[in-house]
Order: sequence, then structure tokens, then C-alpha cells
Amino acid sequence: MIFTELIGQLPKIADALGQLRTQAQNYPNLIKELQKWGLDPTQPPENPDAIYAWSIVKYYQEFQGMQLMIDLLGEDEIKKTFVEKYNANDLAKFLKLAKDFIIRRGLWREFGEKKLDLRAEIQKFSSVYTQVTKWTKSPLQVLSEPDSSKISEYSPYPKEFKALIQNKIESFRGREFVFDKIQQFISRNSNGYFTIVGDAGMGKSTIAAKFIWDHKFPCYFNIRSEGRNRPELFLESIRQQLINRYWLQNAKDDNLQTLLQKVSDNLLDDERLVIVVDALDEVEQEDRDKNLLNLPTTLPNKVYLLLTRRPYVADKKRLYTQGVPEEELDLRSPEYGDLSRQDIENYIWFCIQENPKTKDSLRKWIAERQIAAFTFVEQVAHKSENNFMYLYHLLPGIAQGDYNDLSLEKFPKGLQEYYQTHWRRMGMDTEPKEKMVIILFILVEISTPIPCEMMAKITNQDEYEVGKVLEQWVEYLKDQKVDQETCYSIYHTSFLDFLKGKQDLKKTRKLFDEVNQKIAEYFIREMA
Repeated sequence: MIFTELIGQLPKIADALGQLRTQAQNYPNLIKELQKWGLDPTQPPENPDAIYAWSIVKYYQEFQGMQLMIDLLGEDEIKKTFVEKYNANDLAKFLKLAKDFIIRRGLWREFGEKKLDLRAEIQKFSSVYTQVTKWTKSPLQVLSEPDSSKISEYSPYPKEFKALIQNKIESFRGREFVFDKIQQFISRNSNGYFTIVGDAGMGKSTIAAKFIWDHKFPCYFNIRSEGRNRPELFLESIRQQLINRYWLQNAKDDNLQTLLQKVSDNLLDDERLVIVVDALDEVEQEDRDKNLLNLPTTLPNKVYLLLTRRPYVADKKRLYTQGVPEEELDLRSPEYGDLSRQDIENYIWFCIQENPKTKDSLRKWIAERQIAAFTFVEQVAHKSENNFMYLYHLLPGIAQGDYNDLSLEKFPKGLQEYYQTHWRRMGMDTEPKEKMVIILFILVEISTPIPCEMMAKITNQDEYEVGKVLEQWVEYLKDQKVDQETCYSIYHTSFLDFLKGKQDLKKTRKLFDEVNQKIAEYFIREMA
């Protein structure tokens, strides 16, 4: 089979297969035409050339592959080498051979200009090839041949964090100065640790999410409220990401240092590995004399870790290194104050002018008070203290009418004052709201996601009433499925810190004691 001819007919073939998907019997002549390429839509492919042809077509359909990559796959030398290395479970070698072929053809610069990630495209094609190969086998064969699923389904982002990443970057704006600093660090050093430090709400996790989204690097988000913040969970996740992405062999029990060395050995000359780890401050770990998450003290060439964490004192750093370059970017530093302020103002303008969820209501609020939009932006930015979480809560609140009775001058200043103002405006310090406060304190004390039913049993309240309380605080809570049940936890550590601070107040200390008593009684009943 001459695959270069197949490449030239791809758009027509893909269109024909789309027509035939549900009504193949109505197009006998078209089926005969496709059969000469081994693309019979009425039955699975029967020989290696047909499997490869189907894979090219499906890759074209599913990923809208660039023509450069399509042309490459159509080369007989590439086809032969791919099949050989795929069957040998050695796609890392195929990647290097494919790059050598591209360089010999004088096309490597064009691949760079098109920003075509050769590794990622080979991963995509390999996952499609695996699917087509499985199509040729009976279900029993697929189950009995573990190698038949050796290439995992392509995904540039780990499934456990993809939704979180997408949510974080939905309205992302700015922070170019941070990304510039990261790139400069990578360019200057052959390996190293780069750490972003900042207070809760300053956008550390969102910066990490945006960097991951743009570069598709392996990542891990430590989330205390979900119990996803321990070294063994981190290693398990990163190990699987590295195995999938870099086709590592015999690595299922490797520690992080070994995994990183294997990846480093397999990287192309122009490739770099950056592992992004968010919220080091949320890690729970018994070994106090070791690095957080057991991060290695040395790193191989072309390997970097991008970390985020809240401010810490020196003896709490717990990142010991041996000759590895380190750099920190502290978002609180006066050096970055004006740049952060500019990003904050740009975000407010976005919410006024572009964000469909807020723009109309914010414009109306500003117009009714005869305030210049520029003044609104300037004063809200000042009151935010360069904290994006403040804006995340305040601007939708204004849009929903929560602040119709407040003038711009009376808006709370800073995130903690915002939480206290909202708490007071909700009447949470009054006796009628005591049951509501107790439910929030239960979430603080248990600290892992729990269902509404459990909260109802702890408080001896009706589940419907507990649900109504949760609805009133929905913007501060996170819901997720655990064993097919909807469970709740505090959304952000800054609000968790605010609630924990209530333990120090005489008025609410008794409520915390009552909550802990109710929790203890609940577990005693459950174990009886």
C-alpha cells in the first residue's frame, strides 16, 4: 500500500467514512473504493497495512492532526519503524528515530515554527493505533493479552486534575511577569527548583494551572480538604503520568529520583521536563527530617520542579538540595507590587467589559451610583490588596445584588475583612444562625469531604434543612462525588483559616466544643 497516496485523499476518505457510519449498505460503490485502502467500514481491518491506514484516518478525524505530522506518518520508513518499535514496546526509541528522519529531510525547523510537539503527536497516534489494533481482536484476546493495552489513551492532563485546571483558568488574566521569570530560570539553568510564594488568594494555584494548561507538563495539586496531600499519593500520581508520557519501562515501583533519571535519559535535546506541584504548605507527612513529598535533593539534567506554597519560616522550608539551583518569586514582594496591581485591575476590567456572568450587573451597579468605571476599578483594586480570591467573591456578590446597600467606600479591605463582613451580613453571630454556624464548624473539624446525610445525623437536624444551609454557602464550599455520594468540604484554605480563627474567640469557642462533642457522639453511635 502506498501511504502517501492515502494521505492525499484523507479529507475525502474521512468525509466518506462519516457518511457511511450509519448507512453503509446504501453506498456499495463507495465501500469498494475504500476497500482498496483496507478501509472497509463494514468490518475490522485484517492486515497490518490496513490497521495502519485506519489509524492514520482516525488520528486525522479525532485530533485534526497538522499536515506536517500526517505527511510524516505517510512515509514508508516511518510506518515500518513505528510498527516495529510499537510491537517492541519501545516508542521512546521511535521518537528519536522520527526526529532523525525529520532532520534528514530538513523539516525540523518547520516543526518548531508550527509549534508541533512531536512527542505529544506520537502519543496521540499511538493511542489511536492501540484502539484500532484492539478492534481486530476478540474481547477474549484483548483481555488475555496485557500488552494489547500497553499504550494508554492520550490525555495531556491527568484526569484527576483536569476539571480543577479548567476551572482555575476559566477567567485567567495576566501574570506574564511570573511566567517570564520561570522561563528565564529554565533557560539559565540545566535543572532546578523554582518556587512561587504568596498569601492565600494571591493566585498561586491559578498560575500553576495556567502553566500546566499551556505546556501540558505533569502536575500534582495538594488538596488538604480532599485528603489528597500525602507523599505516597503524590508519587503514585506522578509515576503514572511519567510512565504514560515518556513510555518508561519497568518503572511501576520506581521512586521519584529513579523516575526522573529515566525521563532525563529519554528526553530529546530540545526537551525539558517540568513537574508542577501546587500547595506544598498543605502536605501532611510524618517524616519531618525529609523534604516535603520526599522531593529529591538532586535533579538530573533538563529536569525542573515548579512549586507553589504559602509564606514560611526558614525551619519550615523542608526543601534540602545539593548543588541544585533554586529560585523563589514572592508575590508579596514590593518588586512585583505594581505588576500585580496591574493584573488585578485588568481582571476587574474583564469582569466589567467581557465576562458574561458579571458585566451587565456590574455596569448597572456603577451607573446607578454615578461612579466612573475607572474610579470603581481603582478603588476595588486598592481594597483587594492584590488578592484575586477577594475579587473572586466580591465581584459576583456585587453582580448578584449583595452589596446594593453599601457604598464603594464601605467595601471591606482585604480578604479576611471580606470574610468577616460577609459573616456579619449573613447574621452568623446571632442566635438564630447558630445551627448554620455549627454545620460550617463540622466541615472545619472533620476536614475531609462528608455527605449532607452525615452532617444531618451529627447535628440531629433534618437533611433537607442541612441542604438549605449548604446552598446558602455554596460559593465557599466544594462538592464532589465520593462512592457515588455528593460530599462537601471548604473550597479554599483562606476561608478555612478564617473559620479556624473563630476558635480563638470566646463567643464561638463553646460552639467548637459542642461540635466536637456531637462528632464524637456520632461516631460512637455508628460503631455501636
